[in-house]
Amino acid sequence: MERAAGREPLAALLFGRDGRPATDDVAGLAAGPEGFSLLNSERVPAGSAEVLRDGLTFDLAGLAPAPQCAHPAAMHRVALPNDFNSDALEAVGFMVGPHLAGAESLLPVLRVAAAVLRHLTMLNGLQAIMWRPARIVMSPAWFAEAVGIWLAGGPFPALALTALARSQDGLESEGLAFLTGQEFKLHAGSGGPNREDSRIAVRLTDWLVAHGRVDTPREVVLAGVGAVWLEPDGHNRLNVVSR
Repeated sequence: MERAAGREPLAALLFGRDGRPATDDVAGLAAGPEGFSLLNSERVPAGSAEVLRDGLTFDLAGLAPAPQCAHPAAMHRVALPNDFNSDALEAVGFMVGPHLAGAESLLPVLRVAAAVLRHLTMLNGLQAIMWRPARIVMSPAWFAEAVGIWLAGGPFPALALTALARSQDGLESEGLAFLTGQEFKLHAGSGGPNREDSRIAVRLTDWLVAHGRVDTPREVVLAGVGAVWLEPDGHNRLNVVSR
């Protein structure tokens, strides 16, 4: 799914060849207290669906028998086999409705979007979900669990809606800028990033999503992992050092 009328695509639902659902399959899933309403009308193109939850609308495109939606190459993979190849799968695209154009990254909108996607993980034949801002692809079960914990009042799903890239000298976020306008690099010791660094990065992601961008140097104490020093580097990057 390409950018449409100011809306950034959020996710791709990945299915095997000729395995994409039709609009009727989405309608069959809509019922229930945790579901959504289907708002399809004559103005909705064939192979598309408009869904409503909590007063917000979202669009699906690439439903059968329409052509699939294009999806970018995944850079990060979670809870999937080592030989998993997202390029071989067909995508149904997901984005916010036109009335939410430009509001994709607002947390109230994102929470409802995540709830809709979590319900869509029950579609037959779904093999993976790609969260496009972080270029991360993950198993439907992983996504549903991580998002479910967040929706129930737990921490932000840092490894489902953002990603961490490992290098010899640290960990770098990807997809966080979609939410806060900044990515971070957590600098590790001489031995490279370890498990504790990963814990710090996840806690820091949760903190930054809750508090927003950081424009001046400051120390932050993260629950369970201690203090870190945040140093803005340009407009859209943070350097992070654990204390």
